[in-house]
Amino acid sequence: MDDLQRNEPSHLADERTTLAEFLQYQRDTLAVKCAGLTTEQLKQRAVPPSALSLLGLVRHMAEVERIWFRNVLNGENSPHRWLRDTGEFGDFDVDDADCGEAFELWRMECARAHELANAAESLDIVGHQRDVPYSLRWILTHMIEEYARHNGHADLLRERIDGATGE
Repeated sequence: MDDLQRNEPSHLADERTTLAEFLQYQRDTLAVKCAGLTTEQLKQRAVPPSALSLLGLVRHMAEVERIWFRNVLNGENSPHRWLRDTGEFGDFDVDDADCGEAFELWRMECARAHELANAAESLDIVGHQRDVPYSLRWILTHMIEEYARHNGHADLLRERIDGATGE
């Protein structure tokens, strides 16, 4: 994972390509933030009482990818992977988490999301969540926003772990 690179989105592409490239750039940014760390470092929490960790972010983004692309856009009923006994999401419960499994699932969900978005005839195709309609355009924009926000968290987490900073 240490040789990861991000490709700058095109400056002159059409809307669909621009959205897809910016989303991939954000995905790649999260991967770069996690690169070269041990399992213990990936599980390291931000500051008490926060449960925020890089591994938790990877697990969370796997779920976000799954929800928006598979369930909302494609109408699947794919279950949440990390539920607590209480029914609450456990994405950030990483003490006993399998690092390899989390990254594999995240990569798989990203690939499936990419496949579903590419298969859509237009950005105007609509999926639903609890009877609320969402266009593919909205979903792609939301995913860019979701990654950008969490990549800010990842940047601070990485700096706390080993001092590495940057985009």
